[in-house]
Amino acid sequence: MASKTHKFEIEAVVRHDMGKGASRRLRREEKVPGVVYGGGKDAISVTFEHKKIAKSLEQEAFYSHILTLKTNGEAERVILKDVQRHPYKPRILHLDLQRVRADEKLHMHVPLHFIGAEKAPGVKDAGGVISHIMSDVEVSCLPDNLPEYIEVDVSEMQLNQLLHLSDLKLPQGVELVDLAHGNDKAVVSIHIPRAEVVEEIPTEAPSISPEVPTIEQGPAEGEEGSEKGK
Repeated sequence: MASKTHKFEIEAVVRHDMGKGASRRLRREEKVPGVVYGGGKDAISVTFEHKKIAKSLEQEAFYSHILTLKTNGEAERVILKDVQRHPYKPRILHLDLQRVRADEKLHMHVPLHFIGAEKAPGVKDAGGVISHIMSDVEVSCLPDNLPEYIEVDVSEMQLNQLLHLSDLKLPQGVELVDLAHGNDKAVVSIHIPRAEVVEEIPTEAPSISPEVPTIEQGPAEGEEGSEKGK
């Protein structure tokens, strides 16, 4: 259903120089400006080492985990709320982090991990393909119940079958925000590949053949003219 196998610790330095000019200087020094807010405390501006943050952001779990943020020798729990990236360069421009409290529920997007596709009768026996309609879901839960991901078992799915949010098995204490609002969205389906439908199109090509005789009408007129000459 879900797993918690990662622990992330990130270090930051509290900064007091503000403004676009200060942020540009930090980026030239291979640093990333950021802000930490929430949890009943004042927001603070911080700075991260670009190389370390970029490496952490390469891991899927970093986006759906409780992170331990260390600033000036103190540690607090936070979640990643927003990442700003350069439009075309491999650069992180800014991070937003939100403090979490053990007694307050979080709303977080958690990735879906699909398993059992090779065993699904709709794929194995009927030649269908899996279509992932959703890649993540928004969950509501206390920080200690936050799953790293949610597994979607498709091993029993038949051809033309859909699985919806209500079919997912959730860890204890975890709710789906869409379901709470009455939106039981489709998550995954099995269907016949579109390519097989496209291959049938060439069989309709002979329908052009009835027009071919019209090309031969020219010689027929010539024959008629030669008869008049006779």
